[in-house]
Amino acid sequence: MSAVVRVAAAVMLRSDGREFLLAQRPEGKVYAGYWEFPGGKVEAGESMRDALVRELHEEMGITVTACTPWLTRRFTYPHATVHLEFWRVTAWTGEIGITGPLEHAAVDWQEKAKSPTVEPILPANGPILKALSLPETMLITHAEGDGTQAQLARLAARLKQHEGSLPPLIQLRDKQLPANERQAFAAAVVDLAHAHGALVVINDDAALARDCGADGLHLSAGALAATQQRPDFAWVGASCHTAGEVARAGELELDYALLGPVLPTPTHPEHPGIGWDEFAARRADNGIPVLALGGMQESLRATAMAHGAHGIALMRGW
Repeated sequence: MSAVVRVAAAVMLRSDGREFLLAQRPEGKVYAGYWEFPGGKVEAGESMRDALVRELHEEMGITVTACTPWLTRRFTYPHATVHLEFWRVTAWTGEIGITGPLEHAAVDWQEKAKSPTVEPILPANGPILKALSLPETMLITHAEGDGTQAQLARLAARLKQHEGSLPPLIQLRDKQLPANERQAFAAAVVDLAHAHGALVVINDDAALARDCGADGLHLSAGALAATQQRPDFAWVGASCHTAGEVARAGELELDYALLGPVLPTPTHPEHPGIGWDEFAARRADNGIPVLALGGMQESLRATAMAHGAHGIALMRGW
């Protein structure tokens, strides 16, 4: 078997992260005419980041000034097995194809959460497109402490803040609410969220998720351990505490994982938090987006992404 080819891939973002770039492979290359995320092979002695910066300079004539690690994916084509590390690129100098030659046949900016307007797209990149449509903020409900009406008012105010930008993903937790109250609360949350274009996942209750018209299911770590195949929902994620649990979520082809607690939190006062270095280690080599959980607030978003997080999950911090 031939050696695995290591590739640095760039998810270039603009318009406050609402648009990403796809590039078309030129004639003379394998899969000519297919669309992909730009990037290329890692050379001997090169770090993944250095390879990314070099490739974008050579292929597009730009110089990367801000990028963060994101996802890892391994894919076997008929001609090779590739180990792809995707990095989000959020700032650069120069103009694509203007300050240097463009090695691709064409480039095109696409909107997140919408079907691509170009085709065909390289097979390895299909799951990446869905991952890009996953919100970078999760709001976790806490109606057990605040009361359902207070939570709905707070959620309405937060969703209003997102008007004109990408809406959050909402996880309805509150498993200790009486069944009737939880059901009514879930229905109200779904109606409110959908009116603002937001997604809702229900924690550990598939029947309730279907009954209230939620977008998906969120599995606790215990439910994740007991799950043998991906639940039949458009969006499915899981709470994870270990690298093994994150890997298991990936094996089940879930859409995201929450990993933590990263920092101390009132929910788990006995746990000091795993810290950012351990968060980065436990999420490494993941093929699905991982959001940082535990002690999160908006001011920590950049730190989370620098350590490879897709985004942050907030319970009391929103």
